[in-house]
Amino acid sequence: MNKALLRDLKRIAQTLPARYQIGKGELSPTVFALLDAALTANELIKITVHESVWETMQTQLDALTQSLQAMLVQKIGHKLILYRENPAIRKYASR
Repeated sequence: MNKALLRDLKRIAQTLPARYQIGKGELSPTVFALLDAALTANELIKITVHESVWETMQTQLDALTQSLQAMLVQKIGHKLILYRENPAIRKYASR
């Protein structure tokens, strides 16, 4: 990912609502499947991580991004912004 794309993704993510939440159940297979489907459909998603699992999530963040084959664009407070290019839609890669 080049710097220009990263800058654009951060700018776009500011206006995105956080539609996904990782809560007390942490990363269940259902949540993982939901995030995978969301990345396939949208390429860029914003996730809110509940305060009670934030510490655990930070240690598992690399494993999460690797399993989803996604890139961490930004981490702000308890929010994560993930990006995975989808060749079928390519919303952001051509920017």
